[in-house]
Formats: sequence, C-alpha cells, structure tokens
Amino acid sequence: MATYLTPNRHGYSVRFSPFNADRLVVATSQFFGLTGGGTLFLLELTPEGTLKEIHNYQWPDGLFDVVWSESNPSVVLSASGDGALQLWELSNPKCKPITFREHKKEVYSIDWSRTRKEQYFLSASWDCTVKLWDPSRQNSISTFFGHKELVYNAVFSPKVPNCFASVSGDGTLKLWNVHNPDFPTTFRVHDAEVLSCDWCKYEENLIATSASDGLIRGWDIRNYNQPIFQLKGCSSAIRKIQFSPYNISVLASVSYDFTTRIWDFKRGSEAIETIEHHSEFVYGLDWNVLRRGQIADCGWDSLVHVFSPSSLKDL
Repeated sequence: MATYLTPNRHGYSVRFSPFNADRLVVATSQFFGLTGGGTLFLLELTPEGTLKEIHNYQWPDGLFDVVWSESNPSVVLSASGDGALQLWELSNPKCKPITFREHKKEVYSIDWSRTRKEQYFLSASWDCTVKLWDPSRQNSISTFFGHKELVYNAVFSPKVPNCFASVSGDGTLKLWNVHNPDFPTTFRVHDAEVLSCDWCKYEENLIATSASDGLIRGWDIRNYNQPIFQLKGCSSAIRKIQFSPYNISVLASVSYDFTTRIWDFKRGSEAIETIEHHSEFVYGLDWNVLRRGQIADCGWDSLVHVFSPSSLKDL
C-alpha cells in the first residue's frame, strides 16, 4: 500500500487520472472544511511503490471535490466551499485557475461527461441546485431545480447520452435529461439523507445509492418500486460509493465509520472485505480505470492510500 500525508489538510476527494495510471489528484480542506483554505495535491505513484508530490495548488476556501478533464490530461476541475469551481492547468502551476461562479453555497460534487463529443461538466451544490457547464463558457448552460434539500452528488450516465442522476438530503434520487430540465423522474430511495450515487458501468439501467442510514441500495430505473439489492454493515453514514470499472456486481464504499469496504451484490448483502486503515471519516474514493483492482481513498486523518484489496484478486 502506498500512503501520502497531506499535512494540516483533510481529504475530501481523490481521483485517478484517466490518462496516466500513476497520477492522481486529491482535494483537501483546512480545519476539516469548516474554515480556512484548500489545497489540491497532484501525486504520482513511483516505481518503488510510494506516493510522491508533484505539485500543490492553493485556494482560499476548502476544496470538496475534484475531477479530471476527459479530453485534456493536464486539466482538472475542483469545487469549493465558497460556491466556486476552478479549472486548473496542472502543467503550468503559476497560472491562476479559470473560475466559474454561480452557486450561492458550497459545491460538494462535480462530474465530467464521458458519452458526448462536447465536453460538459456538472456541479451539485448545497443551494439545492445542479448546474450544467461548458468549460469554454463562463456562464452555466442550465440550472436544474427540484431538490428540496442540499444536493450531495450528481453524476452523468456512462452509457446514456444527455442523462444524469442527482441525490439529495431530501431522500430522493432524480434522473434528468439535460435538454428537458423541468421534468426529472423522481423517486424516494432512502428515509435519510442520500449522500452518493453511481451508475453501473456495464448495465445502463442499474444505479446505486448510499445514505446516512448506512445502507447501499441498487435500483433498476425502469422499475423502482423496490431496490433490486440492499447492502448493509456500515455503522455510520456511507459517504461515497463507486461501481467497479471491471466487474458488473462489485462496488466500493467509504464511510464515516472509518472503513473502506468492497461489496459484491451477487454474493450477498454483506461486504466481502472491510479495510480499516483510517482513523477518521473516510471521504474520497476512486477506482483506477487503467489498473485492474487498484483503489485510492482519503479521509479526515490527512492520509491518502493507494492499494489493491485482496478480495478483488479472485474476481
């Protein structure tokens, strides 16, 4: 396992590069994101199996999420507590980021489209809205209203163009068409705040949600009267979930109970592996799409880990 310490910065999000298997970025905040600034770390896995810092980038407010451009290997987008988005040119550390400012409160989630020739990104905010952006424009293309509480997560479908999902503190999952923002499909998925959602990479109708009730539920969006699977075992809220890019039934999760877990919903409702290498809330999670079975996580203990869970070796 490779580990990196982000001194006096608490981890919120980690993402592997889709272009370079050894590169990753980490979004962090000072004072647990309650006050102070944020730092974006660009890290690299060395041939010796360690993590080294390539550079860091400073922002005056806490950074809560980060995502790589899907068209440019040196560009990443971050989101911050002051409601702004920052587009960073990693190859030019002295260059100030391009900023996008429309949200009225914290931006907690961002995502970059993967199914369109046009490059768009989403931002989900505590102002209860989701916005669609073109990185070449300063103003958003559309604003999506409808959630009654803060929006924690919004993600593009990896299979269906023009479609994305969002989840909120109001307990609902909404499915949106970017061309028709006034009529989302809405259904209640938890009797609690829904903190994360993710699409299956192999089945376009399968989406999973996680919530502050410590549950993960899988849904067939063609028939959402009841979940098609439910995973349980976390003792606290599940902050983030992500389907494996290599296996249709495998997911990873990170939780406020300090754990990272691997699940296979075809093998049962309990985790097939529980990893306990953090001493604080675990916030960030990502699969390496260029290296089978490798995961990164980060948490409020200022640690970033890159590792290969043993349960994935037999899958």
